[in-house]
Amino acid sequence: MSHVLTLNAGSSSLKFALFTAEAEPRALATGLVERIGTTPQLKLKSATGGVLAQARLELPGGRDHAGALKAALAQLRHHYPDARIDAVGHRVVHGGRNFAAPLVLDDAALMQLETLVPFAPLHQPHNIAGVKAALEAFPRATQVACFDTAFHRHHPFVNDTFALPRGYYEKGVRRYGFHGLSYDYIAGRLKQLAPTLHDGRCIVAHLGNGASMCGMVAGRSVASSMGFSALDGLPMGTRSGQIDPGVLLYLMDQEGMSPGAIAELLYTKSGLLGLSGLSADMRTLLGSDTPGAREAIDYFTFRIRREMGGLAAALEGLDAVIFTGGIGENAAPIREKVCAGMHWLGIEIDAAANAAGELVISTPLSRVHVMVIPTNEELVIARAASALAGSGAASGATA
Repeated sequence: MSHVLTLNAGSSSLKFALFTAEAEPRALATGLVERIGTTPQLKLKSATGGVLAQARLELPGGRDHAGALKAALAQLRHHYPDARIDAVGHRVVHGGRNFAAPLVLDDAALMQLETLVPFAPLHQPHNIAGVKAALEAFPRATQVACFDTAFHRHHPFVNDTFALPRGYYEKGVRRYGFHGLSYDYIAGRLKQLAPTLHDGRCIVAHLGNGASMCGMVAGRSVASSMGFSALDGLPMGTRSGQIDPGVLLYLMDQEGMSPGAIAELLYTKSGLLGLSGLSADMRTLLGSDTPGAREAIDYFTFRIRREMGGLAAALEGLDAVIFTGGIGENAAPIREKVCAGMHWLGIEIDAAANAAGELVISTPLSRVHVMVIPTNEELVIARAASALAGSGAASGATA
């Protein structure tokens, strides 16, 4: 039987999943190798959630993404010995100006992706490392890139540009938006669950360690809270979110900070971690009674409300709000704090439904429907990889 492997390579992690290669792929297993480069650990679960493997690793080939993939494949071979990988789907953070759909990767395409590293220096290199590792492991399989920016490539000009000299826009300095695979899934799922809402004006809040919001009309992205980079918009676990560019000039001129030091500050020391002085994990903050934790939560929810108001203006109205992502799906107190300040927009939530994490958490009298829909980026990748492999790509190889 033909199968699809999906890979999502981060700076120190590798998410992977095994699917059947069908028009609607079926998940067989999901896994994660985390802490790559230090003390790598692997966890593999079946589609029903049962733990198949969990162990600290001594990675073959070194403590890198290639070694992580080898360890992941060893576990998949053990538990699914008959799996035949005909396609590998990759999450790639940045597709630049031109890539607005999944792409079959060859040497020329990979070279184009490498030119986009300056646009996502802390993400793109790890995505490419995952691609190269998969090419080595499965040289005959179809390799497919699925871009986080692709979902937003149809923005109107006013939501795509900055007020800089036009030449920079032509060079690619523009608003790209991210988390597109998640938004793609939510748009499709909403069409199944509530077609009328899908055809209207919706705001999707993808809230997790990385967080953003997207305004959609009829399932298409109109505006996003993230812009040129994955730093913009909402505060995140360790990322700052929106910041006055003058602050960056001050840090260079007055604090003598280098670009590298500023990047480290904005990407790894800010956000919920920086504000709270405690943790980047929302679960830890919600369980803490320290002033820093409370203030970090207050700022996080305030920025969500502020962004929601701006996106509603961009949409010229609002019919639905969808919460997704690790925080959006699981943190009822965050959803409550966000919605409690939005009565003026027509949002009224049911406290019991919200606490239970039900699909619909708005009251019958709420003018805006509020829902909680779990996301599934891996399924979006598997669909694309399966479809492109089935269009006549290469033969597969066993896992």
